[in-house]
Amino acid sequence: MHLSTLPALLSLLSLLLFHPTLTLTLSTGVDIEIKSGEKSSEPPREARYHSLPSLRECAKIQDGWTKERIEDVPRILRRWGVDAWLMTQREYAEDTAFWSLKSAVQFSARRRTVNLFIANPTAGTPSAYTWIDNTPGVYKSISKVLAAQDPKKIAVNINSTVAFSSGLHVGEFLSLKDNLDHKWIDRFVDEPMVAVEFIGTQPKAKLAWYRKMQETSWAMITEAFSERVIEAGVTSTEDVEWWMRSKIQEQNYTTWFQPDVTIITAESLSSPAATLHETFGERKQEIIHRGDMLHVDFGITALGLNTDTQHLAYVLSPSQNASSIPPSYIAGLHKANRLQDIVISHMIPGRTGNQILASSLAQMRSEGFEGKIYCHPIGDWGHSAGTVIGMTNLQEGVPVLGDLELLGTGYYSVELSVEHWVEGRGLMMFYQEEDVYWDEESKRWEWVWGRQERFHLIRSRKEEGVDGVDGQGQMEL
Repeated sequence: MHLSTLPALLSLLSLLLFHPTLTLTLSTGVDIEIKSGEKSSEPPREARYHSLPSLRECAKIQDGWTKERIEDVPRILRRWGVDAWLMTQREYAEDTAFWSLKSAVQFSARRRTVNLFIANPTAGTPSAYTWIDNTPGVYKSISKVLAAQDPKKIAVNINSTVAFSSGLHVGEFLSLKDNLDHKWIDRFVDEPMVAVEFIGTQPKAKLAWYRKMQETSWAMITEAFSERVIEAGVTSTEDVEWWMRSKIQEQNYTTWFQPDVTIITAESLSSPAATLHETFGERKQEIIHRGDMLHVDFGITALGLNTDTQHLAYVLSPSQNASSIPPSYIAGLHKANRLQDIVISHMIPGRTGNQILASSLAQMRSEGFEGKIYCHPIGDWGHSAGTVIGMTNLQEGVPVLGDLELLGTGYYSVELSVEHWVEGRGLMMFYQEEDVYWDEESKRWEWVWGRQERFHLIRSRKEEGVDGVDGQGQMEL
């Protein structure tokens, strides 16, 4: 065997190992199907756009979800061994948990807004209290309820390391100390998992709309990564980013971060995860060319929910088709798919994020490849409450946040990357991110919409005869 053929053979071997279902055509014309044992997790159909209901209907839907979440608070308190949960905030100085408690028509706290929850209320009394009062009388009202319920442990959000459990502003904490009897102040406890589980728990009724949002996000990516938007040699990565922002607005959604489109090369081995100076500072504009592998990090926001997705695309030359993609690129994508399978298999509720990270990385390396894992909860926030499974710069474990236990009550973004040698290009990174939910029937995490197992393809615009976009990301008439 000549040494020059070795890279191609290695790419083919990797493709056989990581492609879930691969069909090869031999010179005899016979098709051979090779399966790795993993079923396809692609979406059930081509992604479509979903329009949001009217604002009034959206508010009704959200308030129904919030009511269900508030009714679940006593269970959460009992689980974490506390008898009450007290929050107080003022306008523009809200507790982080307030945003998961408020009604859809509230845009801030008013005056002094106080929330008190009781784990085991006495007969005939409510489990939730709310006061909106900027006079000293509010503390008399709070004291009256506390005296009637006599909670031994009162959780307040004063944790120094978990952001979602540290929302009590210092000024409000001092006001509590000055106005409540020290009998109650002495019963304050720091139990971060109360706020974490409340914010991180999503009602089952949300899933139908969350799935529609995921499909809409996929539809936007599919259109952005097509010849309708991209013309090789003309369109820049920044053009695509602003087209996506415009499309979000056109569809009446919003977003929680600027879309990030990059060209992946061997020279950008640490990109995009390590280029925060470009993401949050001056952004680099690159012209897209044929043969480029593109990456996008993209999310949309609606109904108090957020999505987070990373996909890959390949820019075809004229007369090329899907079968023209170099096998080493396909192998890289499916290697990332394999790491997704590994991570999900280790995401067992009750285990800590650091335990999941360590066991996933160990299995990855035992299977002979390298990558990084940095999964996070998602839902009310893009990076929401719960344990994290690695960070790009913390692959040995994440202090504090990685030591929290995984809750099977919400959504997670399975975010990761793998290294793969691409013939003619060198060592390149293949990035993937998809959102999952815990399914009680299957007792495993399932894809909300699906995952990417095939590249988005950007064909030649002239061959397809499609309209394009101008430099500002607007469709031509």
